[in-house]
Parts: sequence; C-alpha cells; structure tokens
Amino acid sequence: MKNLTAVQAAKLIKSNDRIYVHSVASTPNHLIDAIVERADELSNVEFCHIHTLGKAPYADPKFKDSFKVNSFFIGGNVRHTIKAGNGTYTPVFLSELPKLFRENLVALDVVLLQVSTPDANGFCSLGPSVVAEPAAIANAKLVIAQVNKYLPRTFGDATIHSSHIDVMVEYDTPILTEYSATISDAEDKIGAYIAEMIEDGSTLQMGIGSIPEAVLQKLKNHKYLGLHTEMFADGVIDLIEAGALDCSRQKTTNNKAMSTFCVGTEKLYNYINDNPFFVFKECSHTNDPFIIRQNPNVVAINSAVEIDVTGQICADSIGHRLYSGVGGQVDFMRGATMSKGGKAIIALSATTKKGKNKIVPALKAGAGVVTSRAHAQFVVTEFGVADLRGKSIDQRVQALANIAHPNFREDIVKEYYQSIR
Repeated sequence: MKNLTAVQAAKLIKSNDRIYVHSVASTPNHLIDAIVERADELSNVEFCHIHTLGKAPYADPKFKDSFKVNSFFIGGNVRHTIKAGNGTYTPVFLSELPKLFRENLVALDVVLLQVSTPDANGFCSLGPSVVAEPAAIANAKLVIAQVNKYLPRTFGDATIHSSHIDVMVEYDTPILTEYSATISDAEDKIGAYIAEMIEDGSTLQMGIGSIPEAVLQKLKNHKYLGLHTEMFADGVIDLIEAGALDCSRQKTTNNKAMSTFCVGTEKLYNYINDNPFFVFKECSHTNDPFIIRQNPNVVAINSAVEIDVTGQICADSIGHRLYSGVGGQVDFMRGATMSKGGKAIIALSATTKKGKNKIVPALKAGAGVVTSRAHAQFVVTEFGVADLRGKSIDQRVQALANIAHPNFREDIVKEYYQSIR
C-alpha cells in the first residue's frame, strides 16, 4: 500500500483503462477531479458506475476522446452522455452487477473508492455505499482509495482492510447530500393508500423520493416493521425513533436493518455512523429474490415512468430516451411476490407535470419494459389501488383505467381495444 497525493495517484491511470467508480454518497470526487486534469494525456478511458453524486466532469462531451461513460444505472449527472455520444448504458439487474466483475464479463483495470480512516487494526469502511464494490475490489488490477475522516463507518460487507487497497489518498471533505422533494397532494394521497396496505410486522423496501417519504410519514403508528431494502433515506430515522421499525420479525437479519446503500442528509450519515443496527451488504445479497422472500410480508414499493393497461411497467426510459436503469425493481418485485403475505407495489402519479397520462393503452415506441405484466401486482395512483393479481387482460384494462386521471379513463379503454381488434 502506498500513500500518495491525488495528482500522483492519477498518474497511475493509463489510456484504455476501465475504471469502476464508488457510488452514490461515497463517490470519490477528489480522485475523479485529478484524473480529469490529465484528460489531454489520456484516451479511451472508461468510467463505469451506477448513480454517483457530484458533477462527473469526465462526462463533459468536450472530453469524448479521453473519457467514455458506461452507466449501469443512469444518473442525472451523466444522462446527457447518451445523446451526446460519449456515454452508453449496460442494462443489468442490480443483484447481478457483482457477477459481471467476478466473472470478468466486465473486466476492471481500476476501482476508485472513498473509505473511512483506518481503525487501530487497519480496517476501513466503505461508508454509506457498498453495492458492487466488494466484487470490484476483488477483481480490479488496481485499487485506489480516497481516505476521508468524514465518511461514516458502517458494518457488514462495508468493512475492508487497508491491505486490500493499493493506493491511499488522504483527503477530508464533507460527503455530498441529497434531499427529498416536497410531497405534493397527489403523492400524499398515494402514500396514504400504500400505508393502509402495510400490516404490522411487514418488511419494507422503498427508495428515495417524495412518494416513499409520504409512505414513511404515515407508518409511525405501525409496529414490528422491518427494513430489507436496496436503499433508504432520512425518513427511516423517524420510524425507528417512533418505535415502529425495529426489525424484530425480519428473518434475514437478527433485529437489524439491511441495505446496500443509503443517501440523504448529514443527519442520516451521522445516524448510521458506527451504528450496528444497520448492516450494509453487497447487492448480490440484498437484492437476491430468494433471500428477500425469506422475510414475512415483504412490501416492495417502486416507481414507473409509465405503465400500459395490461401491466407492463416502463421504468428506465422515456420512449427511446434512456433515462435511468433497471436497478433493483425486478429483484424486489419478485422477492415480494414470493414472500408469504408479500405485496409488490408500483406507485406513480396519474399524470406527468405537463398533464400527460402515465397509464396508457400502449407504451411509447422504444419504451423499455423493466417489469413484465406477469410481475405486476398492485398499482397505486392518487385515484386508488388496482389489484392485478389473478386478473385477466380485460379485467386489468378496466382496473388500471379506474385509477387513471378521470379525463383519460374512457379514451384509455377505447384506444386499447381499437388497437387489438
């Protein structure tokens, strides 16, 4: 292990290298900036990652000869690269991302990490983001870590010994935060519908955003809730402090919450720091449907860009425009449906901000079907809940039309049947 400056570490990067970047709140932006400073000296360097926080300067099209972007989940800071031609997207279930590295289907030259300061025994922590990093570390030729005293120390697969790091760069800086959006009236109604569907003792999976936040705010009087999720945000803290979420009936951990990453405010990062209640595991474990199903009453809450009246769920594109990624939606939808008493829920407002319908007779041309109609169970909008379990296509058309915006309901049904007959 060497202790270098970021400038010195950046000189270890070579043209044609593939770099995997630590994700979300653990994004090592100091190392990234140093590598981008060498743009004129490098060519065809590939940065691959899921969603990261920060500006992602390597994604600027002016660096297209130096750097390429390969997203396993397309974040807002690199979304422009798809159209600009300096980026691409690799569809993958999040549960299978580590397998790409372990089997060298996506061979890695370098992994860039952000880790906590080593403890007395030389152990660091990956902080609030584990995801596929253990697999990347084990299979990359070179491991470079930004060591940051502000990174919270977390447990589980987050622990890494400093001997597994080739180069350490000390750089202390507050980690980046992400805030939930304001909850609209429609989202508040959606949250109320979903909260009514959640029983005491359920195990929750939900992400970040205003709808999950609306759900969490309405669960404070519940009991014995568990958390086995891909990610979580600040809203979980209030549930724990209210005594509603204690993971006492969760089967996959011993009275502990499980996730592969979290993202939120400084309050959240302080809360998870050195807190053994939270176990951070690699996504091959957290997102494995056959592990998820072991929990009772799994409630998986996910979102969609649009859904057709047969139950096909588009979640990674707007027509041909690639927008996000497959992520863990199918992993948890499947795990929930296999769980005893489980519920797989797709939650979305009935219309876009521009007033366009999200429940449609047919998906837009080029739309990606992330979750099939066979996976779909419950769909929730501000106009109610559609239970698709055991429903024929004709029954689904009517059930989904009933929770669309009233202005579109009649046309949805008419247009669907005109298209097939």
